[in-house]
Amino acid sequence: MTFARLDQRRRAFADAMDAQGAWPADCEWVRSAIVDTVPRHQFAPGRLWKWDGHAYVPVDRAADPDGWAGLVYAGPDDSAITQILDGLPSSSLSCPSVVADMADSLLLAPGHRVLELGAGQGWNAGILATRAGAGNVTTVEVDGGLAEAARHRLTAAGLDVAVHTADGNTGWPASAPYDRVIATYAVDDIPWTWIEQTRPGGRLVIPWGRLGHLALTVADDGKSASGWVQGLGKFMPSRGVNQGREYHAVRNDGPPGRAVRLERGLRPLAGPHLLFALRVSHPDIRITTEDTAAGFTVQLHDGASSWATATTDHAGNTTACEGGPRTLFADIEAGRQLWEAYSTPPIWDFGMTVTPDGQHVWSGTAESGPYKP
Repeated sequence: MTFARLDQRRRAFADAMDAQGAWPADCEWVRSAIVDTVPRHQFAPGRLWKWDGHAYVPVDRAADPDGWAGLVYAGPDDSAITQILDGLPSSSLSCPSVVADMADSLLLAPGHRVLELGAGQGWNAGILATRAGAGNVTTVEVDGGLAEAARHRLTAAGLDVAVHTADGNTGWPASAPYDRVIATYAVDDIPWTWIEQTRPGGRLVIPWGRLGHLALTVADDGKSASGWVQGLGKFMPSRGVNQGREYHAVRNDGPPGRAVRLERGLRPLAGPHLLFALRVSHPDIRITTEDTAAGFTVQLHDGASSWATATTDHAGNTTACEGGPRTLFADIEAGRQLWEAYSTPPIWDFGMTVTPDGQHVWSGTAESGPYKP
């Protein structure tokens, strides 16, 4: 692929971000870094991966340059898978709209000392370095091969970033304290080490539960960190975390389904606000919704032994069934009722407080206590 054609793809991507309103307001440095200073294709490996309906298959730049470029610049909400382990994605170039949103949420200023957890290909660290300045960004990556590739790409781009091979969950204490900490992979439990390595008043932006990202501010006494959900975005979990089985595996291995009668419509399950509330109340239930030729379809599973599915056809008729020991639709209905009891808060009203003893999610203010029945 010629440079002119690749540049055309890059400009079309920037226009798509404009059309979607995905660039942060009053934060021009983010747009400039992503589009011009640290272009995404310079940090993409020669082999990417795509789902063909059955498995992830490689797309090599040498053999299919147009297909490769199409994955790099697919769209504002599309990630580019850069690594497959055991048949599942294990690293990616995150979708640009979320990268931009998280960079904006970090409230990064020149001179800030930054710790990034999960270097991947080095793209995000490069974006941060354009703002923080030379020598102010430290990134860690548990995969030695990825760390070396990130180091090479950052050096080639003329960016002074310290890349270390280490478990991101332990941070990098040698260069602490940091003004800003950002993670590029999702965690269910925020490691206290990240907060310990952030100065009082410092800010952390962290993907939580593969559904949204939080911005936490460390208290003046350093004994807690609190903050609100900033936006939606699915991220890969920490390396080595058991992701459980996919829906088709849970269903195919289980007993035949039993019919279920549903009292309420399914469409609200597609909304981000209820979806996030259900993630808080029932974190082990995975919810997928899709408009298909048959109608609006919902699939639920717990990654272990229970599944459920329902479809509302175009005439408004719903059929539902589930299998396994749990009654997942009843669980989801309980979570929906809890959300309604809290007056249906939007995702932005949820937040988290983390202390050395653990964490809890709240709705409204940190003083309101845990979100629970």
